[in-house]
Amino acid sequence: MEILEEKKNKNKPYKPILEDIPDWPVYQLSKNRTEFIQEVTNQTIERIKALRPQRKQLTDDLEATVYREQNRIKRNKWRADPADDSRFWSGIKGELVELGNKSQEEADKATDSILERIVHRYASEIAGNFKQTSYRFARSVIKFGFLRLLNGTRIKKFGAFFRNRYTLRDKIQIVGKVKMIRSLARQGTVVMVPTHFSNLDSILIGWVIHSMGLPAFIYGAGLNLFNIKIIAYFMNSLGAYKVDRRKKNLPYLETLKMYSNLAIQKGAHSLFFPGGTRSRSGKIEKQLKLGLLSTAIEAQRSLYMAEGEPKKVFIVPVTLNYHCVLEAPEMIEDYLQVKGQDRYFPEQDKYGSFGLIKFLFKFFSNPSSISVSIGPGLDVMGNYVDEKGNSLDNTGRIIDTRDYFVSNGDISIDRQREDEYTRMLSQRIVTEYHKINRVFASHLVAFVAFQMWQKKHPKLDLFSLLRLPEEELELDYQEFKTVFKKLRKQIYLMKENGKIHYATHLKGKSDGAIQRGLDNVGVFHLNRPLIKNRKGNIITKDLSLLYYYQNRLVGYDLEQFI
Repeated sequence: MEILEEKKNKNKPYKPILEDIPDWPVYQLSKNRTEFIQEVTNQTIERIKALRPQRKQLTDDLEATVYREQNRIKRNKWRADPADDSRFWSGIKGELVELGNKSQEEADKATDSILERIVHRYASEIAGNFKQTSYRFARSVIKFGFLRLLNGTRIKKFGAFFRNRYTLRDKIQIVGKVKMIRSLARQGTVVMVPTHFSNLDSILIGWVIHSMGLPAFIYGAGLNLFNIKIIAYFMNSLGAYKVDRRKKNLPYLETLKMYSNLAIQKGAHSLFFPGGTRSRSGKIEKQLKLGLLSTAIEAQRSLYMAEGEPKKVFIVPVTLNYHCVLEAPEMIEDYLQVKGQDRYFPEQDKYGSFGLIKFLFKFFSNPSSISVSIGPGLDVMGNYVDEKGNSLDNTGRIIDTRDYFVSNGDISIDRQREDEYTRMLSQRIVTEYHKINRVFASHLVAFVAFQMWQKKHPKLDLFSLLRLPEEELELDYQEFKTVFKKLRKQIYLMKENGKIHYATHLKGKSDGAIQRGLDNVGVFHLNRPLIKNRKGNIITKDLSLLYYYQNRLVGYDLEQFI
């Protein structure tokens, strides 16, 4: 099965599959926002009571929730938090204390009331607020701003800000199963699950969804991004719902999952990053968070249990491919500190920093580009589907996903079984990430250089290697070139076997490909992870950053060829 299907005319936009915004599921969800929040509340309460059938179990969880919330307010308060946060949770605490003075019947009613108010508050906090007029405006502003920046920086003249010589498709390449995802979005509900490397990901994916002619997706955005009012406006306008990663208590997590579950059932195309957060190491995620992922499986089972012809839920893996990740210096330092603890000694003031506007200017003025690889559609069990949405087994025969939820002739709710299905699906997504990953020249030069230095110092562990002095970090160019050619040939073979993909700029004469890699790897960082010295040999100005970028190719067993 061929994964990459580049569009013949990349500058021609895709026709929207639904022209009118009022027809979009995300619009319908927001139009009936009050009713939807109440439905989420009711079903979450039912779910929590099933998980905590005994009254003491429930009150213990409520007490733990209040304790954690008050601790959050005291230690980690954000601007986006509700103004009445402290007053609300103090009141709930007082009511829980009073339960001991009530009769059993009164205490039960009071506990139910407390649970209802907490869950309803969480559902209201989480719920997005998509508006048609705001969406059109936000979409226009983002497109206008990006296009002006792109043309102004590429043409190098002030007047270029008002021209349209270049388009975003010149900068951001969308490759893969675009035709398939458009077809699946007409037949069922699409859940897009991208890799996550940068804060730019959400903006990038939002533009990609629009560019592919798809209606707006709902997507979980970190509540911290809503701290700035203008960003909060755009997030709400583009279909975001809020995810507060500070909250780990049962009522919040179940409310969040129920929100996702019911939205998918109602046909709202959804997006979330199953890695949970940006990859600190630079590696493609291997361990996915199962919470939101499980909601796709629960939604599919519920759709099969409902009356009428059920819609299918389709999972679409996506990889985001960058030459440079703005936050890489901070993220790799976080990763190494956790991994190495007392074995890692970060340098103070190691990195220069610049804001998002400066980053975007550098991004658009540099020939470096981004690609978004759209993977093949899967059903919720991880089976491939065809463009008509039929699930296929390993031999290509059509199978019925409904059968996975049947027990004794009927569809049944089996949480343990669905937990196992979720783990299976997560493993399949990780496998697809590696298959559709698009190798850039920058990824390969970083991998070759770091692995060669590791081979030259076999007795050193990672943290000892990172402390090597600069004079010991120089690679003869011809030796480097030989290894580069060897690994590139191996990547070609892997592509033929459907195990990986690569960008077209990786092809051609090896000297040219190497130079493209060196020109682009970590191009926006103050300390470049890989450059040539005056002798023409390969050196690094930051080995930790080089480690981050080489990690993109970890997991393919390429080390054995060095």
